[in-house]
Amino acid sequence: MTTRLSPGDTAPDFTLTDDRSESVSLSDLRGQKVIVYVYPAALTPGCTKQACDFSDNLESLTGQGYAVVGISPDEPAKLATFREKENLTITLLSDPEKEMLTAWGAFGDKKLYGRTVQGVIRSTFVVDEDGVIEHAWYNVKATGHVAKIMRDLGLANA
Repeated sequence: MTTRLSPGDTAPDFTLTDDRSESVSLSDLRGQKVIVYVYPAALTPGCTKQACDFSDNLESLTGQGYAVVGISPDEPAKLATFREKENLTITLLSDPEKEMLTAWGAFGDKKLYGRTVQGVIRSTFVVDEDGVIEHAWYNVKATGHVAKIMRDLGLANA
């Protein structure tokens, strides 16, 4: 069973490679709130919708003090293609070994078409300025999730 994070937990640090082959660490983002969202695969319909929603709302989110990072097991080259094809403005990080995904409870058993399989669990986390989990949502829907996050955080849409 995968251990899930809860509000009040310290967010496990990570250092991952982005779509430009640069390293990004969660600890580098200390001092600001960070929305970390985990998605199964770039260039798929649901993940594209979710990434575009975050990109479309990025200005509003950053204007209210939030950085946004999207993490999947895709290789950096695929993430670069994803960014280019969809004109994404959010930070995309690669976790092909699924170490971060596992540490954050976003990889493990999930239901897929009535069967239990191992895979990426679509999840979103809000990490505060000190690296503590404020919110942890698991098994989220790709469509409409950004609007739900903004409502839950009391943020106005741009």
